[in-house]
Amino acid sequence: MNDEHPSSRDAARLLAALRHRRELSHRSVEEKGLSAEKAMLRAWQSQRLARTHADLLASPRYGPACRFFLEDIYAPKDFSQRNQDLIRMHEFMLRFLPAGVIHTLTDAIELNSLTEELDERLLSALVEQLGVRDNITPAQYAEAYRICDNYDDRLRQIEMIVQVGKGIDRLVRLPLVGWTLRLARGPARRGGWHQLQDFLERGFRAFKHMGGAGHFLQTIERREKQILDQIFAGAADPFRVDE
Repeated sequence: MNDEHPSSRDAARLLAALRHRRELSHRSVEEKGLSAEKAMLRAWQSQRLARTHADLLASPRYGPACRFFLEDIYAPKDFSQRNQDLIRMHEFMLRFLPAGVIHTLTDAIELNSLTEELDERLLSALVEQLGVRDNITPAQYAEAYRICDNYDDRLRQIEMIVQVGKGIDRLVRLPLVGWTLRLARGPARRGGWHQLQDFLERGFRAFKHMGGAGHFLQTIERREKQILDQIFAGAADPFRVDE
């Protein structure tokens, strides 16, 4: 069995399981919405990313992928249901597919967990130590980074974003992946998994549209690492990047 790419037999077993297995019954999560403080942080981060990568956002080729990140990853929304569904689907898929086939999904879950942990610490520094209430300034955001003093973890976060992006870029090149995703649409939505299904389809389309994510990911990695270094160096304008 190929540990890197799903076979047609793998896909057929997974789809049959999606249609018939009771243990994958959908479990709803009560979405209470984000706290005002977390919504403020997410909105600031989304706006900052949009400014930093404005050229990619405006690009016909890279714009859809940028919007996917801004609207489905960093948006000021409550993603509790989708995140739980992602974890449950991952656990379920491990029963039918080789671990190597879904390593990108595994990485995405790890990245999401790391991001949540880092942002909780960042928010605590902003609110409890810097007294931020209604609005975050660039200087406060940078100072909160330095208070958290977790350069290595933030560097790992950037590297994992690129790693997950590369994994998605590989997957969208495999015809069987797109075929499986399309066939899963009906069973997934009938079973209550519409948030996760729609999320996966949007991400697939955005990366497929690029026709290769190399330049996109390299640009993000270079700029975000530059910003990280400038924040910890105490630069006057840490969010200014080289073109």
